[in-house]
Amino acid sequence: MPLECVVNISEGRQAPVIAEIGAAAGDDLLDTHTDPHHNRTVLTLRGETAPQAVARAAVSLLDLRSHQGAHPRIGVVDVVPFVPLGTDLLEDAITARDGFAGWIAEELGVPAFLYGPDRSLPDVRRGAFTSLVPDVGPGRPHPTAGAVAVGARPVLVAWNIYLRAPDLTLARKVAAAVRGPHLRALGLPVGDEVQVSMNLIGPEALGPAEAWDLVAAHAAPDRAELVGLVPQAVLDRTPTQRWSQLDLSPDRTIESRWGEGL
Repeated sequence: MPLECVVNISEGRQAPVIAEIGAAAGDDLLDTHTDPHHNRTVLTLRGETAPQAVARAAVSLLDLRSHQGAHPRIGVVDVVPFVPLGTDLLEDAITARDGFAGWIAEELGVPAFLYGPDRSLPDVRRGAFTSLVPDVGPGRPHPTAGAVAVGARPVLVAWNIYLRAPDLTLARKVAAAVRGPHLRALGLPVGDEVQVSMNLIGPEALGPAEAWDLVAAHAAPDRAELVGLVPQAVLDRTPTQRWSQLDLSPDRTIESRWGEGL
């Protein structure tokens, strides 16, 4: 059952700590993307065992009370989405989601909010501990680890565009303008720069090339940044001559990192 899991942890500055957390996944760690300004690391993992090992290490080593960063977060193990690949169905990811949520609540005492077909991750971010109570685990945040959003979703592409003008108001206006059914976007400060931070949630319909062109219609892009990996199908539908502009390459696909069994 080929399931990908893209664990987002709230740490992007302490390289030895990030390395220790990633090492907990062993050979099931496919990719690590770290951003010190977001103070966030995205770990692309294979299967259902590695996410538990990574979560245990992160809860042991990180403390949300001292965390500062540009990216929104509710916990040190902030987001844990399970993603079906190949011929797997979303139901397989939902089963993995529910199993992980039960495990982290029971074993580590971290409350879990579920997202997936019936509720989006932005819904959880907006409502956690206000309009929403945890689906599993304690009713209040863990004292150092906060909470976790555990999801089941199709493949998406996490991808950012840095704007040429370091204008946060402009970045937020652009994000609002390009946001749509296939694209989620936020305008965020990143050091002395600004970016339109995006999730391409329908990459088969709207991929990096289309997202670049949407942003460019409102503001001058400086460069693109891929976070994690992309499906080979996204690369195949993107003109080769634009790969460099869009921060894409054949060695950064899920398929190239997975190996046999996908």
